Amino acid sequence: MNDQAPQSATLGADLRALRKARGLTLTEIATRLDRSVGWLSQVERDMSDPSISDLRQIADCLGVPMSMLFAHSAAPASEQGYVVRVGSRRPMGSGEEGLIEELLSPDLTDDFEMVHSTFQPRSRMQTQANRPTQEVGYIVSGRLDLTIGGREYTVGPGDSFRIKHEPYLWSNPYDEPAVAIWVIAPPVY
Repeated sequence: MNDQAPQSATLGADLRALRKARGLTLTEIATRLDRSVGWLSQVERDMSDPSISDLRQIADCLGVPMSMLFAHSAAPASEQGYVVRVGSRRPMGSGEEGLIEELLSPDLTDDFEMVHSTFQPRSRMQTQANRPTQEVGYIVSGRLDLTIGGREYTVGPGDSFRIKHEPYLWSNPYDEPAVAIWVIAPPVY
């Protein structure tokens, strides 16, 4: 039995995981930020705190919303890395397209991430996505229209779907929210 506590989810650990998932080196990110590799390494090891401006640039380099870098909850030490309480989910994105997402995974250091997505009534994705990921979704409630690789589907409660390196769009033209659980590999948020 391993009595050692897991490393807690930190900003530095998430930055390192996101950078590696994108195949970027410390040197590449540091060059884009006009910062030293040593400074960035210290940020990833939680030995240096980046400024708000630094975080904005880092989020831009990694292609994530800045909100993703702020919401580290203070979970009890015994739960860090294992449990995410409903009131402690980390929000992702701006919600401007009518999509509200929360991270269900304890952090971004795994080979995948799990996301709780709520698609507001009469909302739709404005720009087609095509990510180098494999994604599986499960519809908890409501209905969602999907276009995956040019094929159209309507999915409802209990249905699941997969997107594998294909362009896709979603829309919820219905009068009730749609709720889905997504598993995405590698992590993109």
